[in-house]
Amino acid sequence: QVQLVESGGGLVQAGGSLRVSCAASGSIFSIDTMGWYRQAPGQQRELVAAIRSGGSTNYADSVKGRFTISRDNAKNTVYLQMNALKPEDTAVYYCNAFILGVGGYGRDYWGKGTLVTVSS
Repeated sequence: QVQLVESGGGLVQAGGSLRVSCAASGSIFSIDTMGWYRQAPGQQRELVAAIRSGGSTNYADSVKGRFTISRDNAKNTVYLQMNALKPEDTAVYYCNAFILGVGGYGRDYWGKGTLVTVSS
């Protein structure tokens, strides 16, 4: 089966940096768009950044200029470099990817999430 596993979350002070990673594994034929979503307490889940297989990216206005999404196709991994972190960035960050599994239909997959806490 296909799964996404996030890593790199933790506690960081405001103004600091953190890099979260998400590795896809399993019977993967190809991966299209990969992205990061986040959900803060009492808030709806929102798209933070996305990157297509060709490299084009999209960012939420709130993180533009501070966050950078990238991917390593050889490792089936997507990264989110978060700089100049603010307390309002505190959330559970979820990895998402559209994956075509070997011998299966393509669909979205979700990781279990990694908690990022930014202290003031």
